[in-house]
Amino acid sequence: MNLTIAVTQNELLEVLLNVAPVRPVFIWGAPGIGKSALVEKFADEVGLPCVSLLGSQLAPEDIIGIPRINGETSEFLPPKMIAKKEPYVLFLDELNACSQEVQKAFYSLIHERRIGEYHLPEGSIVVGAGNRSQDSAIVKTMSSALINRMFHVQMKADAGQWIKWAKENELHPWVIDYIVQRPDHLFSPPPKIEEPFSTPRSWHMLSDALKEYGAGERNVNNDVLRMIANACISPSHAGMFIAYTKNLGNNKMLDEIISKNAKWPDDPKDRDVLYFLAQSFRARMIETLPKSKQDISGNLLTFVYRAKGMIRELSVINFELAQMTVAPGDNDALPDWFMMEVIRDLPRLVRSDDNKRKAV
Repeated sequence: MNLTIAVTQNELLEVLLNVAPVRPVFIWGAPGIGKSALVEKFADEVGLPCVSLLGSQLAPEDIIGIPRINGETSEFLPPKMIAKKEPYVLFLDELNACSQEVQKAFYSLIHERRIGEYHLPEGSIVVGAGNRSQDSAIVKTMSSALINRMFHVQMKADAGQWIKWAKENELHPWVIDYIVQRPDHLFSPPPKIEEPFSTPRSWHMLSDALKEYGAGERNVNNDVLRMIANACISPSHAGMFIAYTKNLGNNKMLDEIISKNAKWPDDPKDRDVLYFLAQSFRARMIETLPKSKQDISGNLLTFVYRAKGMIRELSVINFELAQMTVAPGDNDALPDWFMMEVIRDLPRLVRSDDNKRKAV
């Protein structure tokens, strides 16, 4: 399932606080974006313990329990993990990864909050979660009967909220600062091939690994850093993260270039640093430039002129990289009005610099 509207972590927490007490909520989202952590936070907010069941590892008897003879009749004994006396949050993780038989066992639990003769304690809350079919995860078709029993919401990663959380939880400063500079790298769609990919969870793993190796407190071999990064996040992001670590001595270099206090690095050995700065510059333009040219004023006008100048300067060093900086991306692009000005001005500016070099 791919819902038209996706919500951030904070927005989803509001959904849970308002809807989950009265209707079961199912959270859709890619692996590693923090669905489980958010449900645990929700349980803390409402002051209830959280019991998690992993759908992909359940059999029907794990839900409905086992039969026991009671006099002349039999009854089912629900599992101890579910049969609580006090209200709690029941989190059914990877619900759409379980078999159809297990899904059937969930029907009465989700719809009526009961298993056989056992009823969840008054005030208990049921929340489900699962990946989407496009996430290359283990998922099975969810029956229409089960879909129709829940309130569905899709979660998306939000860099600003994640950065705040990362600071509160003292993640490695390199990871936090990198995502501050490249918020678009917090999440990448799962690849078609088997390789690591970037998610809030994988950046957290990278932070843990950097801390264990003592990165930042003592010198860590560049090959080791490269291995750590490639073990956790997307290969392209790993390469740029390594370039970022090489540039730590001057982590404000992009700001210095924008203010004309520094220039693009043009030494061939700094190609990876140049690539990182160029992509960071692209992200800065996408974040800063308004969608409409009519919204430009004051300092923003100065940035527009400087941005075009920096593209011209970058094209002199590496024209292909300058093209990549302004090229449309899969999920983002520079404003159309700015692209029209770049298309109009860039060839002329490049020829102008070529003529200057010939004259010299």
